[in-house]
Amino acid sequence: MSHPLQVRRYTTDEYYRLEAQADHRSEYYDGEIFAMSGGSARHSRIGGNIFRHLGNKLEGTPCVPFGSDLKLRVKPTGLRTYPDVSVYCGKRELDPDDPARQTYTNPTVLVEVLSSSTEQYDRGTKSVHYRRIETLKIILIVSQDEARVDAHVRQPDGSWSLREYEGLDQVLPLDAIGGELPLAAIYQGVDFTSDQ
Repeated sequence: MSHPLQVRRYTTDEYYRLEAQADHRSEYYDGEIFAMSGGSARHSRIGGNIFRHLGNKLEGTPCVPFGSDLKLRVKPTGLRTYPDVSVYCGKRELDPDDPARQTYTNPTVLVEVLSSSTEQYDRGTKSVHYRRIETLKIILIVSQDEARVDAHVRQPDGSWSLREYEGLDQVLPLDAIGGELPLAAIYQGVDFTSDQ
């Protein structure tokens, strides 16, 4: 008779200690650690385009964009993860459990660039976690295979609405941070016919 394998559970202290020593990034949820895979050149280009455009547009405002190296803790669920791009407005709140003081908890905008291996997770489970963040106003789910962005926007009553943007002529309004994001800027220099 075989016995089911036991999944090793980690405390948040163990996660942060292991993460500090690791040569790769990982997510943490409910006692489990999940290694994150690297992205494609196109994925990186799109994330970089978004970060650069938002950085230029938000300069001089209380809102600051960050790239994929900044860790996020979703306080209501305990998920620790690395969004592709995040925007924080005003004072950033640290996760008190992170001894390195490199994990924040109060984003205004989160962006995930899809890849084939993470699309279901990013659209489903991860988005459910994100929508529990009280300060979050906008979630952008960005395709890397076509000029398409799904914008989830928190409404005044706390509910979320979805609007889909397709085509390089579309412009995403980002009212929560006083700006906009043209799809032409997101996909600048991106060749959909190549893996590069």
